[in-house]
Amino acid sequence: MDESTPPQSEWDQLRAQLREHPVDADGWLRLVDLAESSHDMSKITETYEAMLEVYPNTPSIQLAYLSHFLDDQSQFKYAEELFKKFLLKTTPSVELLKYYLTYIRRITKGPDARQIIKKCYDFATTHASQDKDSFEIWQDYLTFLKEDVTNSTWEEQQKMDAMRKVYQQAVQIPMENVKKIWEEYQEFENRLNKITAKKFISDLQESHMQARTVYNQLQEHLAILPAIWLPRPPTFSSGDKSLIARWRQYLKWEESNPLEIDEANRGTLIQRVQGVYKKATVRMRFYPEIWYMAYVWTNSVNKTEEALNILKAGVDANPASFVLNFAYTEALELAGNFAEVHATFEKFLGILKKELEGLEAKANANNSSSSSIGSQPLKQEPMDATPTAQPGTQSQNSSLNTQASDEKPPKNKEFVDKRTDYGIAWIMYIRFARRAEGLKSARIVFGKARRDRLTPWEVHESEALMEYHCGNKDVQVASRIFEKGMEAFGDEVEYVLRYLGFLISINDENNARALFERVIGTFPPDKARPLWDRWARYEYQYGDISTAHKFEKRMSEVYPNGMSTSPFPYILSSQSSKRAASPEHRRRDESRDHPSKRARPSSPAARTRDRERWDHRRHASPGWEREREPPPPKRAVGKEREEEKGVQLPSVINWFVSTLPAANTFDGPVFRTDDLMQLLRTAVIPSSSAARARSPPPAPRPGGGRPPPDYGPYQGPNSGGRRGRW
Repeated sequence: MDESTPPQSEWDQLRAQLREHPVDADGWLRLVDLAESSHDMSKITETYEAMLEVYPNTPSIQLAYLSHFLDDQSQFKYAEELFKKFLLKTTPSVELLKYYLTYIRRITKGPDARQIIKKCYDFATTHASQDKDSFEIWQDYLTFLKEDVTNSTWEEQQKMDAMRKVYQQAVQIPMENVKKIWEEYQEFENRLNKITAKKFISDLQESHMQARTVYNQLQEHLAILPAIWLPRPPTFSSGDKSLIARWRQYLKWEESNPLEIDEANRGTLIQRVQGVYKKATVRMRFYPEIWYMAYVWTNSVNKTEEALNILKAGVDANPASFVLNFAYTEALELAGNFAEVHATFEKFLGILKKELEGLEAKANANNSSSSSIGSQPLKQEPMDATPTAQPGTQSQNSSLNTQASDEKPPKNKEFVDKRTDYGIAWIMYIRFARRAEGLKSARIVFGKARRDRLTPWEVHESEALMEYHCGNKDVQVASRIFEKGMEAFGDEVEYVLRYLGFLISINDENNARALFERVIGTFPPDKARPLWDRWARYEYQYGDISTAHKFEKRMSEVYPNGMSTSPFPYILSSQSSKRAASPEHRRRDESRDHPSKRARPSSPAARTRDRERWDHRRHASPGWEREREPPPPKRAVGKEREEEKGVQLPSVINWFVSTLPAANTFDGPVFRTDDLMQLLRTAVIPSSSAARARSPPPAPRPGGGRPPPDYGPYQGPNSGGRRGRW
């Protein structure tokens, strides 16, 4: 470094950092402090202009920026340029309008001053008419009108009409101190004419009371929404989720028209909700959901151009947002602006790729450090201590040996998820190109995606299926795309499984069998199990019996401990083959699929053990859980066997049952039906009459065992009484 070059100041260093990473609220606040402490107007101007590019329409930044040009009269010209920029090109806030009115009243002189100021007040009340914080503007406007000096009866009448118009607008707005304005309005009308006052006041009474009610509700909504100086990106913590939920609830409430504005004044409702959404997008700038809600609502009131501008601003604030980019490209596609759609997708993919490359570099750095730690010599086990593992066994030693011999570390989950998201963006781009410009354009976009090393396998699958379904069932093109993907993703079991499923779906048995035989040996048994299962299902459903048995024997050699000896799991996966299974296999599959269900005891000794377990659980439970019925009486073994034969169901019921999915496909929670039915039997539904006083539950017996009998009436849970004998 040249010694003659002076070192960079802290402001210069921080400014360079913010150019690279602009979304840094703390960094910007520090930069403002440094600029203002230097008293250098060029630095102050550059700082605030750069901040407004990252945080546009933020009132706190606008006011702080303007304050530097209002003390010196020579700077008023620049202040007026800023006012024009903030008031006309963006939606002004109440704080900015108050600042503007103060400035106008300060500098406006001459005979036309009152007319100029009045126009400014009209401008302010038009833009802030529905804001809850606009009370000071309305109050100042009324005071300004009262101070007007009149020289004739006509001028006095004009003055009264202007004041009445302002009063009638203000008393219908849910804002602070609206009651005070209402009282002033009543006094104003009664002073002019008590006869007409009664009519004017009665016409506005209902709307005013509704405004006061809505203001109280509004305070409840806004009390839990924190005030912020600069918006910050979400961290997706529980606090952020709660915050977005509160904003969503508030915005939906505003959309519901709580003021009950009639259809004749629909413009007032639209103006109010627009103002709310504009304020929300400023404070929640980095939350795409808020932008999308604003777009959907604006589009629903037939403001298409404005809705599109909202989406564009949302994409600028959240360039990596999928929902905003996809909604924006869809809106542009509907408008026929295909060139802008291409540009948006290219920009979006570039941002995602940059993020993905950063994650890849981070994952590689972590893996290299882990490899250096793992390269230290490990203590060797004696040779005779390691049992000989057979192919396909899942012993602990073989698992450790597999990990030790695998030089490639496991893939970073965050990187894999981001790569899948990257593929979704490519898929959406390809689909747009086909819809708008045909298959030729889609193939060009796919060619770009295929040359990108970070493109995941989902893009190849999507393109192959699109060629098949949209290209006159062209199997050859789709198969070539799948085969091309095998060169890069042949080690991805899921991709091979999708390819195999495609070949089976088009009834290409020869190529499907060749694919299975080609790839099945390239995967270890633990990873290849989905491929074995998929081909086994095909063999059992559509192959001949000898081939199925050969395949079953082959599969059992690979999975000696995990392969079922019966083909029924694969036969039953077919919807139309359920009734082909025998009752014994159905009951066995049901018991396997629902392990929480206990098998019925087949002998008196087994039933006795089951009853003892039930009694132990009953006596060990708290007092309020002891209100249970005794176990059902014993049944004869012969009778149980008769019940096990099943019940003859009508043919319609049998057909309905045959259309249900297989039981082994259910992966949700399994309830303990015995406990659930017992809970329903012992549930106490309180009556409408007053509940009787209940004594606390008795203390548990120190020695356990059976409690003493109580023949008193049953009083429900948490009561001291019990029902019946124990």
